[in-house]
Amino acid sequence: MTTKNKVLNLLNQNPGKVFSGQAIADHLQISRTAIWKAVQSLKEEGFAIQSLPNAGYLLSSHVDLLHADTIKSQLREEVAVFVHPFLGSTNAEAKRMLSEGERNDVLVLADEQTAGRGRLGRSFFSPAKSGLYMSLGLVKLAPQMDPTLLTTMAAVAVCRAIEQLTERNPQIKWVNDLYIDGKKICGILTEGIINLETQTIDSIVLGIGLNVQLEPVSMPEELKEKMGALFVAEEPTITRNQLAISIVNEFYLLYSQLDKNEYLEEYRSRCFVLGKQVNFTRNKEYLEGMATAIDDKGALVVRLQDGTETTLSYGEISIGWTEGAAK
Repeated sequence: MTTKNKVLNLLNQNPGKVFSGQAIADHLQISRTAIWKAVQSLKEEGFAIQSLPNAGYLLSSHVDLLHADTIKSQLREEVAVFVHPFLGSTNAEAKRMLSEGERNDVLVLADEQTAGRGRLGRSFFSPAKSGLYMSLGLVKLAPQMDPTLLTTMAAVAVCRAIEQLTERNPQIKWVNDLYIDGKKICGILTEGIINLETQTIDSIVLGIGLNVQLEPVSMPEELKEKMGALFVAEEPTITRNQLAISIVNEFYLLYSQLDKNEYLEEYRSRCFVLGKQVNFTRNKEYLEGMATAIDDKGALVVRLQDGTETTLSYGEISIGWTEGAAK
């Protein structure tokens, strides 16, 4: 870890506390000159660090800047981290990197997406500095991995991270959306990259778009009744760096326990679709039924009106009751 990141981590972990240059130097076992240079560099990056005469340094306000080195230094797995002020799509950038031969897992984050993507070709509203927009590119695929389960695993990881860092309790709408108080706060998009020679999945990109803070006045009119965030019209109590670190670490923890399938049981317990009337379209046919289960491949089991059962491995469902009632 660089001197700059060591200083930043120390100040971040002790908000409101003043550290003298000598105290930081003693703690990190580096010179006061190196501390001064690190602080100047952090100020240039936008961190609000006060230099108090005869006192020391203070991280004086909540400035939520995505910082690649801060994230990378706290990840449990070796991942290359890239932060951009804006991108069309973090998924597209991660796919580009993997397609061009990157052989390590990568994490791509952006302050803003100008062409954020959701499932089924939809766009994902991604305003600047309001959300966590990131894509994890996986090249070290477990041999026994079923790619269709990665979205399920990611949804559980995001829920765990949110509950660790906040008092919020998100729920999952099959297959890839997270809700709080009946409003969507997160979408997940999983895309595979095919090896043309073997016709097998060579790598996978897992995209996560999470609304952290939104002012209702900034939302498009058509989204105001549907779109939520962890913090609405209030100051966040956590940073996007913390969220990214926790989500990625939780995901890798689940990924390392892939053969146990325990995350599926947790997914089922968090899914508010089960036991509800749902409707969907298959091959242009409109169907209705009761969502009864999620099988061991993450597919939704629906008992249709005629009493027969069908299984949905992908697609979109609507719930036959007001989604705003989900708590």
